[in-house]
Amino acid sequence: MRKLVIYLFSVLMITIIMPTVIVKTISFVPRENTVSGEGFEKEVKEPPKVIISNQPISNSNNMIETLKVYDPYTDNVLEVNLEEYIKGVVAAEMPAEFHIEALKAQAIAARTYAVSRSLKYDKSGHPDHEKAPLCIGIHCQAYLSLDQLNEIHGEKWEEKYWGKISEAVDSTKGLLIYYEGQIIEPLYHSTSGGMTEDVVNVYSADLPYLKSVVSPFEEDSPKYKSITTMTADEFVNKINENYSEAAITLENFYDKIKLVEKTNSGRIKKIAIGNVIIDGTKLRELFALNSTNFLITYDKGLNIIDITTYGYGHGVGMSQWGAHGMANNGSNYIDILEHYYTGVEIR
Repeated sequence: MRKLVIYLFSVLMITIIMPTVIVKTISFVPRENTVSGEGFEKEVKEPPKVIISNQPISNSNNMIETLKVYDPYTDNVLEVNLEEYIKGVVAAEMPAEFHIEALKAQAIAARTYAVSRSLKYDKSGHPDHEKAPLCIGIHCQAYLSLDQLNEIHGEKWEEKYWGKISEAVDSTKGLLIYYEGQIIEPLYHSTSGGMTEDVVNVYSADLPYLKSVVSPFEEDSPKYKSITTMTADEFVNKINENYSEAAITLENFYDKIKLVEKTNSGRIKKIAIGNVIIDGTKLRELFALNSTNFLITYDKGLNIIDITTYGYGHGVGMSQWGAHGMANNGSNYIDILEHYYTGVEIR
């Protein structure tokens, strides 16, 4: 019996512990939060019902037909018709190949965002671009004119997809997302990695409609999972260059790095490296990671570190690939928006 115990212990040492040491203190992502869509129960609904209100609302888009949009590449301000602008945003922000219901959801989210920003910064412009409330860069939401889209994709793209983009926008014309009577600021992103993030963990603003929710059907996203590989020396040097107080080395690697806090969605909120506390968002920026939903493994024998990242973007609000997946599985644009924005109504 004793020999059997010794033999089993030896096998354990050889096959598991020695070859590759996974740094357990920083393997933070609970994979149960990565949802495949199987078992996702969706309530079967009738066709979308939209609330139509004829009563004047102080923050209604009825007052906004033309938007002022700042172009940071030319330092000019564009004046664009609202609905034509939304077509350019949808085409720039979401693949035209996506399901029409996902494109409709994107159109309403983009319109709501544009109207919200235009009302909020109507007089003084946005603090980061004072000439206009909106910009066409990633700071706000991307926008491309039809000429730019043809230049990028070729003229066959217009023939194949512009009608689809126009249908998504025109069929939802004027619709906005409200929470308790107020227009919301509907953030969105590419891929959540299985669960969206609570806005308070990213922007320190606690908004009731931007809460963490399960995001199924994202596995087809090219950004669903990615791996960043580097030598352990590169990892250690980059940490020390930016956080000299950390004093991390290959020898004290295990003792220095500890998990401090993660969010309910499994994303890294804070890490301790020695006596230094680093935000997950800062570590994401430092290593150019796709999101803060990551885990780190260390192969001591090969002196290699892999950082496996799930999702792409800040993770708050609507997942575009999740919206596409939901649409492919029978959800309409109302289902999608009500799923990703908690407690809202579309009108």
